[in-house]
Amino acid sequence: MSDLSLLPTADSETLAEQLFRRLQAAIVRGDIAPGSKISEPELARTWGVSRGPLREAIHRLEGQRLILRVPHVGARVVSLSHTELIELYQIRESLEGMACRLAAEHMSTAQIQELRQLLDTHERDAAFQAGIGYYQQEGDHDFHYRIIQGSGNQTLAHLLCNELYQRVRMYRIQFSATPNRPRQAFAEHHRILDALAERDGELAELLMRRHIAASRRNIERQLPGAPSETGELQ
Repeated sequence: MSDLSLLPTADSETLAEQLFRRLQAAIVRGDIAPGSKISEPELARTWGVSRGPLREAIHRLEGQRLILRVPHVGARVVSLSHTELIELYQIRESLEGMACRLAAEHMSTAQIQELRQLLDTHERDAAFQAGIGYYQQEGDHDFHYRIIQGSGNQTLAHLLCNELYQRVRMYRIQFSATPNRPRQAFAEHHRILDALAERDGELAELLMRRHIAASRRNIERQLPGAPSETGELQ
């Protein structure tokens, strides 16, 4: 894992916040492998920090279900499973579809134009141009995040952008780099955006649901333990 000196050093950010963000990013990217044991003493020694802020950071990651604490075993990074993939993406398909329909009603023309500019940024990304991945920055740089925030429904935004967001990103980042899928996803994003611009909430919802279902099938084919097309486990 990277040295603590690489962490952001904003004056307003506490050490616990820095540790939280660093650990979160490492888990989501797969730098700390799924299922790995999280040792407070080892991390404290590696990063030269006291265990208090580290314990606070780990507790927050437990709240995001990126770390699970198992009795008599200790804390471990959550494992990625076929069952959870299906469950998470069923939730996404339903709730993000709803968010897209609401966004067609509530997003301003300026916000929709900003979404179009965001897709222009995604298209210029080096990994996308090389055909090896899709732009994976979080928050306002994320097409899905922007639409959810634009739905105007704060309860929906909390569920999708806080409670589930980083676990979904684990699957998207660690299993989404397959040939052709980045450009397919980009084209699907543009069709969703066009429906939003036309204020066609019903079509926007349908396209988002189809997009998420396609993403789930793409990840499912790569996930160890997922059934193959013949019904056998991979």
